[in-house]
Amino acid sequence: MTGTTTLTLGGLLLALIILTCNLYPWYRGGREMSKLAMFGKGTAAGVCMAMCPGGILGWTHSRSGTVANGVGERTSQATTGTASGQSLTTGQLVGLGATGAAIVVLVVLVVSLAYKEASRKDKRRIVGGAYVGSTLCLTAGVAGALAWVPSVFNSAGDGVVAFFQGAGIL
Repeated sequence: MTGTTTLTLGGLLLALIILTCNLYPWYRGGREMSKLAMFGKGTAAGVCMAMCPGGILGWTHSRSGTVANGVGERTSQATTGTASGQSLTTGQLVGLGATGAAIVVLVVLVVSLAYKEASRKDKRRIVGGAYVGSTLCLTAGVAGALAWVPSVFNSAGDGVVAFFQGAGIL
């Protein structure tokens, strides 16, 4: 892969800017959960990408960190005059199995279909959510808080496989 698994302060800054740009209108506008739906769908896809150790989804996840670091560091330098290249403690979502990977693909497919139907503004929200979800999973804190997610996907995939194999039905 040609990406990074380390997030810098600048990369974190960019992710937090995008997060704030999505949370602020929701907070000021009555706090209706439906206003965060598209951003949430994108975030779910970003977390799914973060679980993938390779492939196109894993590559996209590693590239999100590279882009975040570069743009965030330039943003910090341009706005404050201070360098923000200091690396944060890295984290990683590990343990995705073959059955869990099938569920990841289905989740990303559903988000892609939602993207296809979305308005221009909602498309930006989905992409922003995916970017934030993927980027924040490069930090030890978020990856640690979500360490349980790969096992849930694996269990769901095991259940689907068991159903189609007829386990417990006959």
